[in-house]
Amino acid sequence: MSLGAGAGQPPTRGGAEATRPRVLVVEDEPAIARVVAGYLEREGFEVAVAGEGQAALDLARAREPDVVVLDLMLPGIDGLEVCRRLRTFSDAYVIMLTARTEELDRVVGLSTGADDYVTKPFSAPELVARVRAMLRRPRAGTAKDQPVRRVGDLTIDPATREVFRGGRRVELTRTEFDLLDVLSERPGHVLGRDQLFEQVWGGQWFGDRHVVDVHVANLRRKLGDDAQSPRYIRTVRGFGYGMGAGR
Repeated sequence: MSLGAGAGQPPTRGGAEATRPRVLVVEDEPAIARVVAGYLEREGFEVAVAGEGQAALDLARAREPDVVVLDLMLPGIDGLEVCRRLRTFSDAYVIMLTARTEELDRVVGLSTGADDYVTKPFSAPELVARVRAMLRRPRAGTAKDQPVRRVGDLTIDPATREVFRGGRRVELTRTEFDLLDVLSERPGHVLGRDQLFEQVWGGQWFGDRHVVDVHVANLRRKLGDDAQSPRYIRTVRGFGYGMGAGR
């Protein structure tokens, strides 16, 4: 386990080390950080730990983690701002840790680019199980065999995982792209929240299905889509979502 931003050089990409999933734990309470990191290491993960926001960003740049376990309440740069900055250079999955129980706090966390949240107190084995489930999440479709899709002025390329609107690239997180990929794969079809959850998050996922609605809202915001008069993502009240016609 590596502690802090100055704990050594980034691991090499060769050999067995390259096959170990990398997790960055960002937690300012040392006891919690040690327990979580210990469980992850025993399960075969390569773990780095940061106790504050800037150190977390430095480690994320150096180590390119697959998953970031990010505490919301950090000294200096808080978890929300760390997540915003992280999203400018990394598409790592982010699980946000929060002691807050208000729904608004969880929604704000997801809207900054987090993929899911865990509310304190939590059990370390449960958190490890969530990390594993996240890394097992299926990628929608077989990307190399999927043609480019066009919905109005929206272009979706499953092979490169790129999205363009009016010729300008739209930056999406992994989860946001996966959700758009599933919706655009079957234009004209409406998928229920449970169907979307199963296809994007996978059957082994433990999270709250409310994340579907939050990520749809994030997608609409980034695509410039009006929820009251949507062009790209339609809402079927009480059921789920479908791809619009783009006009």
